[in-house]
Amino acid sequence: MRTFVIILLFILQSPMGSAQDMVVTYEGKSIESKILGQTVKYSIILPKDYLKSEKRYPVVYLLHGLGGNDYSWLEYGRLGQHIDDVVNKNEIQSMIYVMPEGYSTYYVNDFYGKFSYQDMFVNELVPFIDANYRTMPNNKNRATIGFSMGGFGALILPIKHPEVFSVCVPLSISVRTDDQYMTEDPTEWDEQWGRLFGGVGIYGEDRITQYYKDNSPFHLFNKTNLNRFKDLKIFIDNGDDEQTLSKSNEELHILLRDLNFDHEFRVRNGGHNFEYWRGSLTNGLNFIDDAFSQKPYRGDVKEHFSDTVNAAKLDLKLMNDDGFDVLLPVDYTTSLRYYPVVYFVGKFANSTKVAIANMLMHQTKAVKFPPIISVFIDLKSEMSFDSIMSIAKSNYRIREGRRFQSIIGFKEAGAKAFDYAVKNPDFTSCAVYDAPIDIETLKALTEDQIKSLNRTWFFVSTTDKSMNYKSNGLTHILFKEKDIYHEYRVSQGKGNVDWFLNELSDALDFSQKKIHY
Repeated sequence: MRTFVIILLFILQSPMGSAQDMVVTYEGKSIESKILGQTVKYSIILPKDYLKSEKRYPVVYLLHGLGGNDYSWLEYGRLGQHIDDVVNKNEIQSMIYVMPEGYSTYYVNDFYGKFSYQDMFVNELVPFIDANYRTMPNNKNRATIGFSMGGFGALILPIKHPEVFSVCVPLSISVRTDDQYMTEDPTEWDEQWGRLFGGVGIYGEDRITQYYKDNSPFHLFNKTNLNRFKDLKIFIDNGDDEQTLSKSNEELHILLRDLNFDHEFRVRNGGHNFEYWRGSLTNGLNFIDDAFSQKPYRGDVKEHFSDTVNAAKLDLKLMNDDGFDVLLPVDYTTSLRYYPVVYFVGKFANSTKVAIANMLMHQTKAVKFPPIISVFIDLKSEMSFDSIMSIAKSNYRIREGRRFQSIIGFKEAGAKAFDYAVKNPDFTSCAVYDAPIDIETLKALTEDQIKSLNRTWFFVSTTDKSMNYKSNGLTHILFKEKDIYHEYRVSQGKGNVDWFLNELSDALDFSQKKIHY
């Protein structure tokens, strides 16, 4: 017993976190639902000062995916650890977190009236939480966040009940476009959608029932009813490695942009797993916290590039050679080796070229990027891209072979670089930033041309507020459909040079992996 007490005292006094500095977590609590005629489990996290104060708190409802349960966010999402960390750092306010059992309901009432889960959620669960815990019982202080099936729920609940919820963070939304819905495999469709929205055993357009439309974001968001959602704040986050959900989430973003409905949309590296969803918590909860405080969103948490190499010295290494600039590796004059080449295509000011040079030198010094020859092209001259490449190879020790050639483009010049790389698959990788890609050119590719693209890795990056949202998003969808390997990112930003420089490290890492694949 004495040993136990000593160990307990050590834990309570440990710098890893004392008991009073930690949130209070209850798992496996329950509510008796008259609507469902059964017990519904929920888990809850209370603020660390909840038991010592009379304060009231806003509430976040966290929804799990198909096959999950009320402790999915606790166990796999590591929610308690994350909240302890960010609250102790005063990054977000104290909140109550509720995680209900969602079964396989998609958080809606089923078509056949057998399981009215959404009615239970809105008319029983939310009032129960408000009555039994010190909440701030209004829609301005209620939010939803969920993954997969829970992502659908996190979006559909505020859409159907904006009087109850005003903020949502749907992750990897398990949603379908009408086309996907009509063509889904019959067995999978019956089990997942037909039982919910009506029409088990039905095919094609007959699947688009009125009940489905009444529960589809693609039909609920339209020009005639946008005013109903004017106070709804939405932050969608979806991994670029998703399959079916890449198209549906992207199409939803395009729809909202076409409707001029303000929202946040992100695509990061990752797939349909908790590693991705855990990575969504920081920005997602920051978004919710700012909305609860009636503040503009503070912006995404991201490491920013900072120059660590003397810019003046690097500027001297930029040499002009017949219409393009060249940056040579630091050991170029003291060695006789050959180097990979990266072509940077864009209307870059000299200061931007120096900033890129700084990044390259920093990455090379840290052994995160190989020594390369950098060629800066603005495509303003009358020289063709083929001519510039030929001159560069003649004048400098560029290693032979497509494996050692990469191209990175920005804006309009980036679109030209992308078009060149698609039509001339001589590059090991092609990365473009906020480029107005000609989607029709991609659609016109022959099967042989598509096969040849498998030798090139593509990286497409844009912002959720960019004017090029549609062409970039449709490129991602088309590449998915044609099984063309690529990475896709949608981030926060204005799509300007500062944004490009801050995001460039991703393309550099992408390029070096292919060069030394």
